[in-house]
Amino acid sequence: MDSYIITITLIGIAALGMAWMPSFTKKTGISDSVVYVLLGAVSYYFIDILPKPDPVRYEDYTVHFTEFVIIISIMGGGLKIDRPFSLQTWIVPFRLLTITMVLCIFLLTMLSYLFLHFDFASSLLLGAALAPTDPVLAADVQVGPPLEKKKDNVRFALTAEAGMNDGMGFPFTWLAISVASLGPNNAGSILEWFAYDFIYKIIAGIIVGFLLGKFLGYLIFNVSKKTKFININDGFIAVASALLIYGLTELVHGYGFIAVFVAAVTLRNYEFKNEFHKDLHNFSDQVERILVAVVLLVFGGSLIHGILGSLTWEMAVVGIIFIFLIRPFSGIVGLMNTHLHFKEKLGISFYGIRGLGSFYYLSFALSQKDFLYSNELWSIVSFIVLLSIIVHGLTATRVMRTLESKFSEEISL
Repeated sequence: MDSYIITITLIGIAALGMAWMPSFTKKTGISDSVVYVLLGAVSYYFIDILPKPDPVRYEDYTVHFTEFVIIISIMGGGLKIDRPFSLQTWIVPFRLLTITMVLCIFLLTMLSYLFLHFDFASSLLLGAALAPTDPVLAADVQVGPPLEKKKDNVRFALTAEAGMNDGMGFPFTWLAISVASLGPNNAGSILEWFAYDFIYKIIAGIIVGFLLGKFLGYLIFNVSKKTKFININDGFIAVASALLIYGLTELVHGYGFIAVFVAAVTLRNYEFKNEFHKDLHNFSDQVERILVAVVLLVFGGSLIHGILGSLTWEMAVVGIIFIFLIRPFSGIVGLMNTHLHFKEKLGISFYGIRGLGSFYYLSFALSQKDFLYSNELWSIVSFIVLLSIIVHGLTATRVMRTLESKFSEEISL
């Protein structure tokens, strides 16, 4: 059998199956991520001629493919948030970004350094890679499409957090790279990291994202209405814009992920009630779901082909502690003294799903610098993502449904 033909057939089946996944998840309470990882594992177990799913060997492919999927996902996430942006109304995701994420990085770094005995650079990279919540695999806990007319604090917080901290995890990944590069002749690299990788790149990402978001809003909602020479009516604009924004931001050495999310939120707030926001979100969502199907199949295959080969029982314990203790504890701390009910705080804290963002940051860092425990890092990150998919994927739908029944309310946009 031809490997290429079998591969595209399997992708076609997986992509087609995504059309039925929302109904399947609604009826069974099982996330599509669980189904597709299992499908990938079974497919790779029985079909030997499929391309080898080795993120270590094919590092460049891993970096760029995960990067592409995250760009699309962040754009879609920003477009579907119905809550107008302000520092006051977005205080919960900002606290998750500034308190919860940083606390997660610190606690996981210390646990890896003291318990697993990783060197500090590898420990910091593990914390940085696993700090961001995932915008790709978290559809079950995020808000619905634009103009949904429903207020749900838990889903809003998790959606906004995923979009914001997927970009904000980058400075800490660069910090791990800087630490790994430390030597007698470059003691100033940490100061350079703070000035360039932390301050400049974040500010550049925010400014470029805001300006391009405003420009796109003007182009779509003003110019296209007033002139017959420009006709912008297609949802593919969302994907095209995301790639353009990301590319332009990276050209000026800003953080592209931050720019894409800022631009998406800015565009969403431009003519807030316009129905075209639905078209923009729907197209990006459809592209994302196809890409996610492929990613999950490959991840399932990597489990069969030994991605967990360097996993030890100590690493497994750390993974369990991270999912069940570190993230929930950090979330509760970050949400102290907010207006949320304790059950809402608990839901937000527990459902910080880990996924594709962790693979991207890990593969990116390892492509920039050699780390002493690279194989171990791949194993423990893969284990934690798998654990997150299973635990969160089997419980999120039911828990979110329960929280919605108690705390969500209808709103008029």
